[in-house]
Amino acid sequence: MPSDIHRHPPLRHRDGHHARVTFEELFFDLIYVFAVTQLSHQLLHHLTLTGVIESLILWLAVWLGWQYTCWVTNWFDPETPRIRGLLFATMLLALCMAASLPEAFGDRALLFAGSYAAMQVGRTAYIVCQLPAGHPLAANYRRMLGWLAIAAVFWIAGAMAEGHTLRAVLWLIAVLCEYGSPMFGFALPGMGRSHTRDWTIEGGHLAERCQLFVIVALGETLLATGVMLADTGTWSTAVVSGVLATFLGTLAMWWLYFGTSSKDATEAITRSTDPGRIGAYFHYIHAILVAGIIVTAVGNDLVMAHPHEHLGTAQVLVLVAGPAIYLLGSAIYKKVVYGAVPRSHLAGAVALLVLVPVGYAATLLAMGWLTTAVLSAVGLWETRRLQRQRARQPSPPLAH
Repeated sequence: MPSDIHRHPPLRHRDGHHARVTFEELFFDLIYVFAVTQLSHQLLHHLTLTGVIESLILWLAVWLGWQYTCWVTNWFDPETPRIRGLLFATMLLALCMAASLPEAFGDRALLFAGSYAAMQVGRTAYIVCQLPAGHPLAANYRRMLGWLAIAAVFWIAGAMAEGHTLRAVLWLIAVLCEYGSPMFGFALPGMGRSHTRDWTIEGGHLAERCQLFVIVALGETLLATGVMLADTGTWSTAVVSGVLATFLGTLAMWWLYFGTSSKDATEAITRSTDPGRIGAYFHYIHAILVAGIIVTAVGNDLVMAHPHEHLGTAQVLVLVAGPAIYLLGSAIYKKVVYGAVPRSHLAGAVALLVLVPVGYAATLLAMGWLTTAVLSAVGLWETRRLQRQRARQPSPPLAH
């Protein structure tokens, strides 16, 4: 009789230590550098209410594809041939999906929806076929496959629908199926429901995967700034000032995440009595965080391209919304980690709202500096708060 390791995908080896992120997973993330770039360009060229709604739906799909793959590589070892092959096949479908994003609501709707649905259903069906019926994760994956198949119907129906509105409605239903079903344990009639306590995830690995995606998104923001600078013929004072404003704004977002909470977040998920639930929270929260980074990248492009222009309503909202969405995601993130929403983030959100009427009288460059100042101030406030908090904690006893 063949051993279990040859009959189904081997689980990651759990020895109580933090499972490392593998090179296969890092390679997979490269596709998402491209996807994030595509999304920011999509929003930049469609700064209307319709464009925002379409970009939001596309972003949620992009994030879902990454999220469900992340859970697979958390449970199963991506360095084994079968899981590595699955990951590479998913990469190819993700590449097709990302390439079709600019025309997802146009001529490439079926390519987008087909690639995405094949990625979600195919990955899950493969795991279902590989797992014995009695495996601890088998029932969960069967329920998951059921919901992803339901969502796939709406993805394909939306791609074949006439008109952007109907397509958006059908795709939004598909997104809700995939986002909402985990909240109810993928419950299906006759199949029962899953429980987060049964999701025996490796918390440190999941936290690190989310952190790496934030790096991907922030890196794309810096890449966009660099491309704009490289394409600029003359580096005037306004251009250099725009570079500094966008760079410091990106640095402030990095600090708010990695400088004030990321290590504590890893400990929070690993110490939790229900790491599956905390892991699910992390995925939902990071969808908000990275959305804020993408919108901020669009604002940075506007600042770099037209520093002396005055703002219209769309430009004002983009420059304020990006940092505001990011602060919202960061506030919820820290609520999960520390149990309280930081006052610094609430104050930052209020300051950004105050900037909305100011934006109509300012240039893009001035507005870029103002939003950067708000993010930097929040980062400084958070740093000082954590320093005081840690100073009050008792020091560990000295070893004798």
